[in-house]
Amino acid sequence: MTLSTDPAATAAIRADAHLAVHLLRLGDDALVLGQRLCQWITRAPTIEEDMALSNIALDLIGHARVLLTLSGQVDGTGRTEDEFAYTRGDREFTNALLVELGNGDFAATVARQLVYTHYAVLHYEALAGCADARLAGFGERAAKEVAFHRMHADNWTLRLGLGTPESSRRMQRGLERVWPYTAELFDEDEVLRHLVAEGTVPSPAPLRPVWERRIGEVVTRAGLTVPTPRWQARGGRAGLHTEEFGPLIAEMQSVHRQFPGGRW
Repeated sequence: MTLSTDPAATAAIRADAHLAVHLLRLGDDALVLGQRLCQWITRAPTIEEDMALSNIALDLIGHARVLLTLSGQVDGTGRTEDEFAYTRGDREFTNALLVELGNGDFAATVARQLVYTHYAVLHYEALAGCADARLAGFGERAAKEVAFHRMHADNWTLRLGLGTPESSRRMQRGLERVWPYTAELFDEDEVLRHLVAEGTVPSPAPLRPVWERRIGEVVTRAGLTVPTPRWQARGGRAGLHTEEFGPLIAEMQSVHRQFPGGRW
């Protein structure tokens, strides 16, 4: 996915610190999850699945490129996608904690994909209806791409849930692992309240009931149980991350750190 260079489209988005933060958050979600999925390359259960996860990761990184570049335009700094990805420290990333969780076994990755993709489709579909044509265009394209990611996650949830007792046990365990990290996706803080009040972007909070219904349908069809977590994890949006996050970012930035300013 590429970013439009139409001057009129660029001028349509005014400098807005709140919008820049929101775009950065969405971009970080896509970037970090894409990086996590890249770790499955040569490690997936089958060659076909190796390719599938690689392609999903490429889509997510494409979304990140658009969102991070746009954030740099909106905040007035002109920072590029590479500057956002490779020159920030851990605490400067604002992704939700869900997307940075370690891959675990394949079922845990499927569970993470299940909850994220159902959220992302709803969020991007809502973004497609916003007043700004450029943001709406991105939301429309991204929603269509993530719909395929959702289908992939749904199918694997069913295959594992209805497979062997071991695959069902692991899929249930994967759901229980990721469920405490889902609430943060729908949180509405001061930044979002400002943007929603202005009509700039939609809030993800009203999407949660639909998300819960759709997720519940898939989980039930798979013969599994929707978890009821006793706690909810938050902090990623404020730069507070898990212990697993530092090594992930170090790996992602390793070449840039070794060869700063290098051209390839």
